[in-house]
Amino acid sequence: MKQHFFFAIALPLALFAFSPLLVRADEAIVPKGINDSFQSPDPKTYVERFEKESREVYHLREEVIKHLHLRPGMAIADVGAGTGFFTRLMAKEVGSEGKAYAVDIAKNFIDHILKTCQEQGLKQVEGIVCSADDSKLAPNSVDLVFICDVYHHFEHPEKTMKSIVQALRAGGRLALIEFVRNDDSSDWTKEHVRAGQDVFQKEIEAAGLELIEQVDIFKDNYFLIFRKK
Repeated sequence: MKQHFFFAIALPLALFAFSPLLVRADEAIVPKGINDSFQSPDPKTYVERFEKESREVYHLREEVIKHLHLRPGMAIADVGAGTGFFTRLMAKEVGSEGKAYAVDIAKNFIDHILKTCQEQGLKQVEGIVCSADDSKLAPNSVDLVFICDVYHHFEHPEKTMKSIVQALRAGGRLALIEFVRNDDSSDWTKEHVRAGQDVFQKEIEAAGLELIEQVDIFKDNYFLIFRKK
């Protein structure tokens, strides 16, 4: 009887201790060092890496924009904007009456985005240097948040998502593009991306969003659109 009681208590505790998702909100849950290269990135190097036709999300960028259903006057946020190619495309869609926020943890990226937007006359773009646990977006400020191949870099997804949901206006949407991670994924993906679609979807839904659409245009990524409840 005592032995059965011990296992009944010990097993749940062991599962709690070793689950990568059951961690304190202030603990980073991404692979160690995943964001080191973004402390002071060289934008030119990442333009060559991110903005090439062999990259699936870049090759299908116009198709992605079409499925976002953007309109003039909307306010959008590109969280984890990187070199800003999606920021610039979305800024053109919302027009001069709209607003596009480029959000990234790397100031070098934000400076690069603002420079390229200025060169293209996109005055509606504003840069925000975020932190590891806060998007720094103002509450009730955007109609759509766009996160492309970046969610797996969130060191504190619970806190970051809380700030994002607060920034969304009533009925606002979140578009998520992420790497497919399954048994057939590459070793790089398995080591770099901490979880698959089911886990990320549940985390986002737990933050107060509901899935309204899955867009099937990718092979190596998935594309989900959520709405604020």
